[in-house]
Amino acid sequence: MMVVARYLLALVLGFIALTSCSDKSLQKYLVEKQDDDKFVKMDIAASLLQGRNSNFTQEEKDILKTLKKVNVVAYPIIEGDTADFVKEKNELKTILDQAQYKELTRIKSNDWNATLKYTGEEDAIDEVIVFASDDKRGFAVFRLLGENMRPDQMLKLMKSVESGDLDVSKLEGFGEIFKD
Repeated sequence: MMVVARYLLALVLGFIALTSCSDKSLQKYLVEKQDDDKFVKMDIAASLLQGRNSNFTQEEKDILKTLKKVNVVAYPIIEGDTADFVKEKNELKTILDQAQYKELTRIKSNDWNATLKYTGEEDAIDEVIVFASDDKRGFAVFRLLGENMRPDQMLKLMKSVESGDLDVSKLEGFGEIFKD
């Protein structure tokens, strides 16, 4: 009886070890896709997002200092080839459904669906992830890395984009990928 109990315990522990190792991080996924020609990739230092004509308040400058880097990876659908798109999109959804990625909000439009998630604590976010997809055009993942970011600060930073203070011209090429 004791031998059976030990055997079962070893089996359960082995299963737990195997399943916990199968959790894949977004960072690992993005690194694996670095050499894949089906993906379009870009890394931007946060300091490059401050435009020449920026009129940032001191608070906005402080918020921008919490942001260190932006990684962008996109998968455009080319010539209606959706088989790999569906596979990659499902793999990303599985990764982002893990408990470490906490949801901030979801946004739905006629064509696009976007999910905003984060890692870290609510008052000290380490990364913000925007996963946007369109079943006709493709998907994009924006990964904002920083230190001690807060959701309310990220919203203020997004308002800086609307007022033109935040220079997003470095990201315009990604918008072109998904135009009809």
